[in-house]
This record gives sequence, C-alpha cells and structure tokens, in this order.
Amino acid sequence: MQRRDFLRVTTTSAAGLALVGCSSPSHSPEVRDEHGGAARDPDPQPETPTAGADPLFSISLAQWSLHRALKGGRMDNLDFPRITRERFDIDAVEYVNQFFMDKPRDKSYIADLRQRCDDHGVTSLLIMCDGLGELGNRHGGRRSEAIENHKPWVGAAHALGCHSIRVNAASDGTYEEQQRLAADGLGKLAEYADQAGLNVIVENHGGLSSNGAWLAGVMQLADHPRLGTLPDFGNFCLDWSRRDEPDAWYDRYQGVAEMMPYAKAVSAKSHDFDADGNETNTDYRRMMKIVLDAGYRGRVGIEYEGENLGEDEGILATKRLLERVRAELRA
Repeated sequence: MQRRDFLRVTTTSAAGLALVGCSSPSHSPEVRDEHGGAARDPDPQPETPTAGADPLFSISLAQWSLHRALKGGRMDNLDFPRITRERFDIDAVEYVNQFFMDKPRDKSYIADLRQRCDDHGVTSLLIMCDGLGELGNRHGGRRSEAIENHKPWVGAAHALGCHSIRVNAASDGTYEEQQRLAADGLGKLAEYADQAGLNVIVENHGGLSSNGAWLAGVMQLADHPRLGTLPDFGNFCLDWSRRDEPDAWYDRYQGVAEMMPYAKAVSAKSHDFDADGNETNTDYRRMMKIVLDAGYRGRVGIEYEGENLGEDEGILATKRLLERVRAELRA
C-alpha cells in the first residue's frame, strides 16, 4: 500500500482526532506551544535543513519506509529511533503523523519519543502530516479548519526538535485558482510555524502539486521564508486514475529541478533495484546531481515503497545506492 492509498482510508478519522481541542492560539510572540514551552524561542535551535556530517549530503530515514511493520503491529512508533540506529546505522528520522495521530498534544508521549532519540543519538528532522484537510480548499472555512488541524503538529515538531512539518497542497479549480488558494493556506500556516522557528514544507504528492512549475509558482505567490518544498523523486503522477498512461506523469527530473530552489528537505523515493543496485525508476546519480547543483547540502531521506524486497532490505539497498552515488559525485 502506498502512502497516498493509506491516506484515502485514514483521512476522515484522522481529521476528527486532530480537531479535538484545536482552538486557535494568538499569533503574538507570547503564544505557548502544546507542550508548555514558548512557541517562539528567542534563539530556536532545531537542526537546520542544511546540517549534516557529510559535506555533500547526509542520509535520514523516512518512517513510511517501515509502514508495513508499523501497520502490522510488528513495530511501535516509539521504537522508530532505536530501530533506525540499530538496524540501519542512520542518525536522523522523519516521522509520519499517521503512526501517532492521537499524540501531538500528549506531552508525556512526545517527551518519551524525544528521549528515545537522545538515547540513541538520533535527530528528529520533520513530521510528515497527512489527513488533516486541504490547505488549498476553495472554501475559506475549510481552509481555516485545515490550518487549525496542522497547528498541534507544529507544537509536536517543536518539542521534538524538528526543523519542519511536511504538508500537502491539495486544492481544486483551475491551475491559477489552485495556486492562489494553496498559497493562501500555506502562507498562513507558515506564519504560525514561524512563531516556533519551524518551516512548513510541501511535497509533490499528487494532483497539481506533482507539477514542479505549479508548486514553484505557489512558493513565489506565498513568498514566506518559512515556506519551502520537499522534492520527492517519485511522486510525479498528476492523475492516479491514469497512472499507467505516460501523459499522466510529470517529468521527475524537471520537477525536482523546479522545486530545488525552495527545498528544505529531499526525499529519495525507491521501489526496485537492478542487479547492479541501481533504482529502476530513477537515475539516482542524475537526480542527486540536480539536487547538489542547486546548492543543497542537507539531509536526503530514504523512502522505500517497493514490494520485491522486504522493508529492511529495501532501506539498506537505498542507503547503499545513495552512499555510492555520493562517493562518485565527490570524486
């Protein structure tokens, strides 16, 4: 099951959970987050998007890579930092809110998760937020509701030490209407996240958001320093009902190139590998050259979605490929 398919099943119940107690706090500097801390730190110190041990890029793990284990009860969300370190020797994680959907306001739970990261030397980078409503909804009330639904996750991300929450830019209408509506909702959420020193980053994740030029235009319209993109190497299908037709896909290399000027994170999507260890859908060397040529020197998150390899094997295959490509590009 791909993340977009899981979304269809969970959106209604997830939004209901997120709505509990989601009153809108003030936008003043004194507003406090859901975990008791000042939402605007005098000098916030989450890891910056460009931080990492390697001068070219460092590797992180996106939680969706383990979604079968999590959904199947073979792994608990709280174990994610330990497993990331022990099984894969990776020191940074990217959460998916679907695996702790009822916990963003739970101070004890979030503190426990952060402590487990600290215990294993793992840095929390971002939370991928799904199922919280359309930030580009044509109805102003629903757009505002979606913004409110995301606010508890800003608080949770702040408490975990993340630099961003990842959101979607779903909308409807004409090309230009959707750009305007998405820019409005995203811009308002970015203003709120700015109080916590956090970024709001948008992934290419279906519909017009998978059109790199459209999403770059949204960034230009919103024009907020806390708003950026998360280019995903594989999510460039414009119409999943026609996914077997070539014209349903936006060129992935062009799309990443268009999104990179605004990128605050990068997602290395993988599905399958050939005998030489290369990903069969994406030329990783070509893609990572686009990423680096844009000046990006931050984390690149592994997001394995394949079926031919087990989750652990797929993660490790993606890691080996990224490490090989990094060595080749450094030479």
